[in-house]
Amino acid sequence: MATLELRNVNKTYGAGLPDTLKNIELSIKEGEFLILVGPSGCGKSTLMNCIAGLETITGGAIMIGDQDVSGMSPKDRDIAMVFQSYALYPTMSVRENIEFGLKIRKMPQADIDAEVARVAKLLQIEHLLNRKPGQLSGGQQQRVAMGRALARRPKIYLFDEPLSNLDAKLRVEMRTEMKLMHQRLKTTTVYVTHDQIEAMTLGDKVAVMKDGIIQQFGTPKEIYNNPANQFVASFIGSPPMNFVPVRLQRKDGRLVALLDSGQARCELALNMNDAGLEDRDVILGLRPEQILLAAGEGNGSSSIRAEVQVTEPTGPDTLVFVQLNDTKVCCRLAPDVAPQVGETLTLQFDPAKVLLFDAKTGERLGTASSSPTQGHADNVAQFKGR
Repeated sequence: MATLELRNVNKTYGAGLPDTLKNIELSIKEGEFLILVGPSGCGKSTLMNCIAGLETITGGAIMIGDQDVSGMSPKDRDIAMVFQSYALYPTMSVRENIEFGLKIRKMPQADIDAEVARVAKLLQIEHLLNRKPGQLSGGQQQRVAMGRALARRPKIYLFDEPLSNLDAKLRVEMRTEMKLMHQRLKTTTVYVTHDQIEAMTLGDKVAVMKDGIIQQFGTPKEIYNNPANQFVASFIGSPPMNFVPVRLQRKDGRLVALLDSGQARCELALNMNDAGLEDRDVILGLRPEQILLAAGEGNGSSSIRAEVQVTEPTGPDTLVFVQLNDTKVCCRLAPDVAPQVGETLTLQFDPAKVLLFDAKTGERLGTASSSPTQGHADNVAQFKGR
């Protein structure tokens, strides 16, 4: 295992072309699991390839441990990579696929046999060792590709969207297996994905990328609760954060955000004193689970009556959609809440959870603070008693 540090890494494919990677700064500790997440074309796979040595950086340095590997070939970096396509040798058995890299390194056969047995047991593929890749399911092929990487015991493991070719159920199962494997082995790992659920559930640290730039780097909790900008807030979270255009005004010495549901208006009081936000159009961000069903008529300064337009029962919760400031807003309510389309609900906001973003740049402006509202249990009881 080793630490990994990227120092001002840049990548361009030619003079006059825009940079694919721009001033990438990252550092992970020995044994940490780093997720590179972002939409297609954001540069995450290019960055992975640069770490592996499959692409040459045009500026900066890549440090593995205390060694600068920027100019080294892939075989000298002591890394192992699992690709999206698995890249198994179709004419070789599972055992031969796992052995291949070890034989190239001229490891004694007894050590090779022991290593194959170790990873086969770890990944529960002992019964598959004599089969060919064409005889395996997608999940089994993915395990073999992981086994080939694990058998090498490199300093760093690199995974490039290894679960994207699996069906939804198998992806969930393999995600759990990968997390258990990392907890057992404590391997330094870099994992590329476009799936924000994988990012939130697998990573010790997450780097959210867009247009070759790291928008935010931190723990999953930090990124979810304190997104640096509107892009990060929208990309991390499912359902995504609600974004409502609002006008900020000052009333009784406090900033308020004006909300209109078409049936009622609300002056949501924000405990902020930034004079620069007064009389300004901004974007209010609020996650679906932070919009609750109010008790009774609610608090007039932090609740509003709104008509239900769509409901989506999901099992563990109910998604309810309303309109605020002519914008569709998703509310994640308890599973026992089942309002009808056209019904009017009183929704409660927690000003402490409100995020504000610049309407032009999308940059984070600030966070309001207040006392928390009641939880789902009270909301369900109040809904049933209406």
